[in-house]
Amino acid sequence: RANSGVPWDSGWASLSPSQFLRRQQVLQLYRSILRAIRDVPAEGDRRYLKDWAREEFRRNKDATEEDAIRMMITQGNMQLQELQRTLKLAQS
Repeated sequence: RANSGVPWDSGWASLSPSQFLRRQQVLQLYRSILRAIRDVPAEGDRRYLKDWAREEFRRNKDATEEDAIRMMITQGNMQLQELQRTLKLAQS
């Protein structure tokens, strides 16, 4: 068996297909937020936003209720869009 770098007892193998897809959505959102934060011009603001994003995701990492997770993903996407709009306005 090839070593994927993920231990088999980590719980990954026990995810249902919908949980796996939801996890992928959360990771994609997190990466997108961090990518957008890179475009923030002021270093202090970048650091603040990065810390905020990390803390929000860390605080909610044990959430299991599907509706709550969907709501958090929706809120996160809205916040990402707002950040992207603000950055676009600042550049123009």
